Amino acid sequence: MSTPTPTRTAVAPLTTEDADLLVATAASAAQAAGVSVSVTVLDAGGHLLAFRRDDRAVLISGETSTRKAYTALQLKAPTADLVEAVLPGGPFHTLPTALDRPLLFIAGGLPVHREGRLIGAVGVGGGAPDQDHRFAAAALEALV
Repeated sequence: MSTPTPTRTAVAPLTTEDADLLVATAASAAQAAGVSVSVTVLDAGGHLLAFRRDDRAVLISGETSTRKAYTALQLKAPTADLVEAVLPGGPFHTLPTALDRPLLFIAGGLPVHREGRLIGAVGVGGGAPDQDHRFAAAALEALV
């Protein structure tokens, strides 16, 4: 007697069209708030799908947006939810220095899910952490 193999329904990956929408929406939300930002979108494998840095955004915002997206993707959680975990005594306290990876535990990175499956991440950098988080959240809302 054979054991039936569970079937998995394929979920559409994050497309360049999706990535463009995420970037445009986050950038538009930031612009409406008077904030210059960078926005990064990664696919499920951590590969760059889209990037935009406002010409007035601080240069480091490009790096922070990418690291926020990468962190949200790798840990499958909003970076805002991970900030406390890296404080002294937190379960991830040594994680930022233990790995040779571009992790960043500052609000502004969100995983992107479709039909309950992780398909990528968006990161926003350049504003205050709570602003970056709001701009990334606005982008996710547009993707639905």
